Amino acid sequence: MPPRGDATSPLTTDVRQRDCGSDHRVDGGAPRGRCGEPVSQFGCELDREPRSIALVRPRTGLGDLLCSVPAVRALRARLPNAHVALITYPEMAPVLERQAAYVDELLSFPGWPGIPERPPRHDLIDDFLDRTREREFDLAIQMYGGRTEVNELTELLGAKRTAGFFTPGAWRPPSLARFLPYPAHLHEVDRHLTLLDLLGAPSAGRKLEFPLDQGDEREADRVRAERSLGDAYVLVHPGATSSSRRWPAERFARVADALSGAGFSVAVTGVAGEEDVTSGIVRAMRAAGIDLCGATSLGGFAALLRSARLLICSDTGAAHLAAAVGTPAVVVFLSGDPVRWRHEGHRMARVQVECNPCGHLDCPIDHRCAQRLKPDEVLTMARSLLECLA
Repeated sequence: MPPRGDATSPLTTDVRQRDCGSDHRVDGGAPRGRCGEPVSQFGCELDREPRSIALVRPRTGLGDLLCSVPAVRALRARLPNAHVALITYPEMAPVLERQAAYVDELLSFPGWPGIPERPPRHDLIDDFLDRTREREFDLAIQMYGGRTEVNELTELLGAKRTAGFFTPGAWRPPSLARFLPYPAHLHEVDRHLTLLDLLGAPSAGRKLEFPLDQGDEREADRVRAERSLGDAYVLVHPGATSSSRRWPAERFARVADALSGAGFSVAVTGVAGEEDVTSGIVRAMRAAGIDLCGATSLGGFAALLRSARLLICSDTGAAHLAAAVGTPAVVVFLSGDPVRWRHEGHRMARVQVECNPCGHLDCPIDHRCAQRLKPDEVLTMARSLLECLA
């Protein structure tokens, strides 16, 4: 395992200015790149043409995996014949199945101490490490973010070489030519594109993807017919994994009532476990809302979303899915960070307060970012988008 760095470690070099292939001599010695590594025939890491790559991306959010699609697409374009495995939790299989053009395999992740998405399955960790090491990947790329624990895990996977994000001063990378100080100031899409560009895979575009199949379309057609949605419908998706990102139900209901009064069918959507949230909005509506919580698969929801006139949602996975299928959206940002998560073409409903964005899952004070955002502000954005599309 590589030694840890410290607060004085010189790891803050701007990697965007590096040219690992330049003939830059140090103290009259052998040619070295500006990153300090000896210059060889390999200008960038992917010039080594690795045949097997493990992407360490143990995230559980739909938006997390959708936002890394452009980077994985760039990797596939650069190495069309490489075998690419993505390490994440098994529950993310339905999302990874839609990335089959770029990812060959999901390696089931049991969790790891210090990675907060899921409690680690300690009884499965040794077997996971043994099986991964047997694969002898040519390259393992840490695509989680700035957590030192994920760097330590990546180094234990038995890959011939490692690369990825790191946090300067918290962990010392084997080489600055292969590791990028985590660019937390960028959009999530651009964080990963920047990393892959450093490794030698230029961007093939920022567009998200979620391919649909005929089964998805049939499922959406069935739901539209059974619930009498018609062709002119709006979806409201109020849920979010943390309460700090959820706008009050009665405010979503006011927006839904206004859109219903404008002639749109309004359906409230959610995933299993969000029944109380969606039913609360439908009960608070004066108009006849349609509760579709848990009524579709992920693919069916994506197809239903693609045909919607508009999505109104919390800062959650549905917003990223809307970006992937091309549906206009008004996204309510409360504690979430729009610099990281907002997509081009989406309208952002947000009130700047003293403390947002923040990392709290539950607001410890008065949830002022939610309380100060009025329904009329969201409705104005919704009407504006609908008028543009008319």
